[in-house]
Amino acid sequence: MGVVIPLEESKNKLASIKPLLDLTKADMERVNQLILSKAGSDVQMIPEVAEHLISSGGKRLRPMLTIASAALYGYQGDNHIKLATSVEFLHTATLLHDDVVDESDLRRGKSTARMIWGNQASVLVGDFLLGQAFRMMVEVGSLEALDVLSSAACVIAEGEVLQLSVSKNMETTEDDYLSVIRAKTAALFAAAAEVGPIVANAGKAERNALKSYGTNLGLAFQLVDDALDYGGKAADLGKNVGDDFREGKITLPVILAYRRGTEKERAFWREAIETGNNSDENLEKALGLITKYGALADTIARAVHYGTIARDALAPLPETPWKSALLEVIDFCIERVN
Repeated sequence: MGVVIPLEESKNKLASIKPLLDLTKADMERVNQLILSKAGSDVQMIPEVAEHLISSGGKRLRPMLTIASAALYGYQGDNHIKLATSVEFLHTATLLHDDVVDESDLRRGKSTARMIWGNQASVLVGDFLLGQAFRMMVEVGSLEALDVLSSAACVIAEGEVLQLSVSKNMETTEDDYLSVIRAKTAALFAAAAEVGPIVANAGKAERNALKSYGTNLGLAFQLVDDALDYGGKAADLGKNVGDDFREGKITLPVILAYRRGTEKERAFWREAIETGNNSDENLEKALGLITKYGALADTIARAVHYGTIARDALAPLPETPWKSALLEVIDFCIERVN
């Protein structure tokens, strides 16, 4: 599985997203300008809600993957800017919708849009951003890129429904959960990375390499998020530690602790998650059980495993600064606490 990176030591990390930030800086400035332009509307609430989330401090990793994967194959045009912006709008729309479904109060340390403008506005502005994303995809004129991103949008929606179907069900297996995050998170990472070589007219092997990289990076990214919810700090998470527990979410640390526990301990999990008994006292007990059974360490170990697959996907590619930056992103995602 690789070396587990203890959460308490992750402040000493060496990996950084800075190489990718530096390489994509000029193009990401163009992406940011296009984001602001396309989020505009004569309907006042639309830019207000969109700007609230867009300016809330996300790293915009997904559109950077599109910029980098196009540059990796020498792309010189402008279409990667529109595709990267489409990717960010798809992501932003899913966040708006997720917060409504999950009844979330905080997003990256700020009140969610639904807490300020309500659920209806959040859903409808998310729909607006989806519409703008597809308009930009059409403007690019690549049926292959449109197919990849539109397929990802469908898979993400399927993942949301699948998550609802296993919600608060303690019999959810690890395979069930991996299916959820493969759809909800990894699908957009994969699409973001794959459309770069598409717009650069690279071959099928190159597309598949970046798709595999994105898929496995996305899985690693989400698994670390799962671990951080029980082992991070509120300032690092942009939300409160234990929010997944309070919302009754079934994530991998919970699945592992539940399956490894005694019958009495499993009864505790069923009461806490399935009936919503998510008091601070129960959160402390949950944290104790997760620690007792090594569920955080093993969740991180699985993230390292998927990170290794992502690294191997890029191994045959020529050594360039772009490849090096993409490889460092893997370590950054696994080691990050902010």
